[in-house]
Amino acid sequence: MRGSAPEDEKRFHRPALRRSVTAVAAAALLLPLSGAPSAHAGQPRSDALQRAFTDAAARFHVPRSVLLGVSYLESRWDAHGGAPSVAGGYGPMHLTDARNALTRTPEFSQGSEDARGDGARPRKKVPSAAAKRAALPAQLPARLRTLTTAATLAGLPAERLRSDPAANVLGGAALLAAEQRKLGHATGGGPARWYEAVARYGGQDSARGGRAFADEVYDVMRRGQTRTTDAGQRVTLPATPGLAPDAQQQKRLGTPATKAAPGRAGHAPQCPDSVACESVPAPYEEFGDGDYGNHDKADRPEDLRISSIVIHDTEGSWETTLKLIKDPTYVSWNYTIRSSDGLIAQHVRAKNVAWHAGNWYINSHSLGIEHEGFLAAPDAWYTEAMYRASARLVKYLSGKYDVPLDRQHILGHDNVPGTTTATVAGMHTDPGPYWDWAHYFALLGKPFKATSGAHGGLVTIRPDYAGNKPVYTGCEKAGDPCAPHGSAAVRLHTAPDDDAPLVKDIGLHPNGGDSTTGVNDTGARASTGQRFAVAGRSGDWTAVWYLGQKAWFRNPHHAPTAVNAEGMIATPRAGREDIPVYGRAYPEKEAYPAGVPYQTVSPLPYKLAAGQKYVVGDRMKGDYFYAPTFDLSQHAIVRGKDVYYEIQLGHRVGYVRAADVDVRRSDS
Repeated sequence: MRGSAPEDEKRFHRPALRRSVTAVAAAALLLPLSGAPSAHAGQPRSDALQRAFTDAAARFHVPRSVLLGVSYLESRWDAHGGAPSVAGGYGPMHLTDARNALTRTPEFSQGSEDARGDGARPRKKVPSAAAKRAALPAQLPARLRTLTTAATLAGLPAERLRSDPAANVLGGAALLAAEQRKLGHATGGGPARWYEAVARYGGQDSARGGRAFADEVYDVMRRGQTRTTDAGQRVTLPATPGLAPDAQQQKRLGTPATKAAPGRAGHAPQCPDSVACESVPAPYEEFGDGDYGNHDKADRPEDLRISSIVIHDTEGSWETTLKLIKDPTYVSWNYTIRSSDGLIAQHVRAKNVAWHAGNWYINSHSLGIEHEGFLAAPDAWYTEAMYRASARLVKYLSGKYDVPLDRQHILGHDNVPGTTTATVAGMHTDPGPYWDWAHYFALLGKPFKATSGAHGGLVTIRPDYAGNKPVYTGCEKAGDPCAPHGSAAVRLHTAPDDDAPLVKDIGLHPNGGDSTTGVNDTGARASTGQRFAVAGRSGDWTAVWYLGQKAWFRNPHHAPTAVNAEGMIATPRAGREDIPVYGRAYPEKEAYPAGVPYQTVSPLPYKLAAGQKYVVGDRMKGDYFYAPTFDLSQHAIVRGKDVYYEIQLGHRVGYVRAADVDVRRSDS
């Protein structure tokens, strides 16, 4: 978020949670609870976690497929080295102990970005009171305190459930069995009879969330899954294609999640039926001396096209985020998604314009989705339930508003360009390098695959997330290395050599400073799913055009970090030495009527030289939404004749005038 809800100010980094055990110790903890020695001391068998699921299922009479399905939806069977999730959940079963996990880390609510990003209005400043650290309530919600109950049921110390994956699985099985008994059902039997217990496990304080969680678990069981975890454990859930939950249990849980969430008139949430969704409306109110908040009224897509969806993280807890969205003096976004179970709250109707991206042109044409999480805390992980709920929501919105499912329309906040040269350095950087774009797009049904041979002219960035661990700094303290973690981004150098300097970003570092390994420094970074025009190849290295320069990244044949692609590219028109690039597609001066101030079409500091090529994402005529007051009668939409192309400029997108470029296929 960093400017859209409780965020981490650009120079204030939320401390990352260090792994609580070393890699060797974490591996050793995967030994069976019986204490029997492994065949190789210190080297647990790769099926130890699979056996832990089998043993726990037998001990507590829970169908193994149910246990595996619940765990997959919580963590994809990863243990995360004993580090808690965003919601304070531990281990493969995501057993929560928020009091222990979350009190260590502050929440921030201020940032240097103007979330509105509209030059016609004063900067939207976040009230200083919003930056105070949110205290946990005396009585935590049930969903944030399942670990101690599970420990008691399993007869094990709570600390062991936090740090030992096998013990964690036992605790999860005990908790599921207890929920089954509370419902008056016998343990054992087939998975169809466990639907209500699964819903209770995933939705401790939300019936809607529980039903959506259970539906996802049963979908996972029908399809089956196999993967290698972050600790090298191979786990398999065999597919059961014909599996259906018990019909009576489904009936007792009520109607589909979204339909069961009535809002006030006009506020029924705009979500697919397959997710749990509720309405938590953002206010539209006047306050102070002619000021108002926290969004603008419009009639999209009738008056303005919705062409992109922006992915954010909250940099704060669910509770704090919902508190802030109700504040008319704050900023706004369209949806928030909860980490623990994927519950979605809608705040601003799609037809209206939320203040979330720091670029008024992007705000006017986008929807913003906040995910409970922290950019600079790689081990405060996102749950599979949240990834899946988000993907279902984005796929629904994409179909409803005709937004293409690609990385030039599904943007991170860190891909949104500054509006002018002066704003580039202050743009926010969430969801950051630890958001798993490859997994996210696989859930969207649009996995990143090669679309051409070696002569297609483009590449799509696609490193192996788990194995791609570039060094980042500044998660805890400026200059200090972050905990090693999988990443969706690759580093870009000035030459095909690991020792070559990183490419420079003159907008982010206007005094000519070098790009850095800082977790918030996007100046020399290409992210999964982004497409770039190939500028050269040398051995294990590939060069692309990036911010007006040639940028090299390691891309060995045996372990590629990109796949070949083809598509449309823009290149400076013949006879032009270089061309400007813009952060917004605003109309020409002649298009503005009397009473609407002209918004200067000011270029960014980058120049695209003759011969350089950039991937085209969209084509549009310039427009500007003038909304300076609470009084809607003074609003206007200025439509121009100038045509622009959106391009993949660098880590962020940009816009070029159609009059300045030639557009053609990359393989021509």
